[in-house]
Amino acid sequence: MSKIANKQMICEVLMEAAKTDKNIVALCSDSRGSGSFTPFANEYPQQFVETGIAEQNLVSIAAGLAKCGKKAYAVSPACFLSARSYEQCKIDVAYSNTNVKLIGISGGVSYGALGMSHHSAQDIAAMSAIPNMRVYIPSDHLQTKELTKALLQDEKPAYIRVGRNAVDPVYEEGNVPFELDKATVLCEGEDIAIIACGEMVKPAKDAAALLEKEGIHATVLDMYCVKPMDEAAVVKAASNAKAVLTVEEHSPFGGLGSMVAQVVSRECPKKVWNMSLPDAPVITGTSQEVFGYYGLTAEGIANKAKEMLAE
Repeated sequence: MSKIANKQMICEVLMEAAKTDKNIVALCSDSRGSGSFTPFANEYPQQFVETGIAEQNLVSIAAGLAKCGKKAYAVSPACFLSARSYEQCKIDVAYSNTNVKLIGISGGVSYGALGMSHHSAQDIAAMSAIPNMRVYIPSDHLQTKELTKALLQDEKPAYIRVGRNAVDPVYEEGNVPFELDKATVLCEGEDIAIIACGEMVKPAKDAAALLEKEGIHATVLDMYCVKPMDEAAVVKAASNAKAVLTVEEHSPFGGLGSMVAQVVSRECPKKVWNMSLPDAPVITGTSQEVFGYYGLTAEGIANKAKEMLAE
C-alpha cells in the first residue's frame, strides 16, 4: 500500500471540499511547501493567505476570518504553532470559540537533525491544557482523511498534529473504522493494554503481533483523539488487562500517558507505564533513528510489555 504523508492528505481533502465551499480558507506562515499546501495555494489563490514567518499573526488572522464566517485552517510547524503563538491559540481561537483548525505540521521529532528548537514534544500537554481546544493526532493518512472530513462538519476549535514524512499505514483502504472522538480498537487481548497515538500506533500494533507469537495477548487502542479522550475505551481496555502501557512521541509530562494514568487510577487502578521521549533534548537523527534509540519501536514496546507482566 502506498505511503502518503498525513499533511498531504489534509490538503487533498480540503482541496476537494473547496471546489464547492468557498468559505474554506488555508493560511500558512511561509510553510506552504513544508505543509504540502502549495497545490491548494495554486488552485485556490483567493482562498489562501500567506502571512510569512509570523505565526502569531497567522493564528489571529485565522480567528478573524473565522469570525467573518470562514472555515480557517492555519498550517504551521507544530513547534512554533504550539509555542510561539500559544497565547493567540488560547485567546483568539479557544476562548473566542472560533472555527479555526490549527494544523501542526512536522510534529514530534519530525525535523530530526534541526534539534530541540524544531521539536514539539510539549504540544499535547500545552494544547490539551487550553479549555475548549480539542487535540487530535492521527496515525496514518487514511485516518487523517476521515478526521479531516469529520472536522469540516463542525465549527469548533481543534489542534491537529501530524508528522513530516509519509508513514506506513495502520489501516487498509476502504476499511478505516472511524468515529469522531472515539478510540479505535486494533486488537483485543487480556494480558496487556497498549494505548498509543500518532506515529506510535503502527509500532504498537506490530508489538502486539510480536507478543502474540509468544502467547501474550494485547489490546491495542489507537487514541488519535487525545482530547477529548475516549475514557470509556480506556477503562474497558484497562479493566480487561493486567497492566497498561502507553506510547507517545512526546515529553513524559502532561501527554497521553499522564491522561491515561489519571483515568485508570480513578476508575480501575492498574499498573501503568508510559513510553515517551525523555525529559531532555533528544539525540540528533531521523525520526526512525530517534525512535530506535529510545525504544519506541515494535521490539521496544513488546519488551517493555513483557517486563511489566513479569514484575
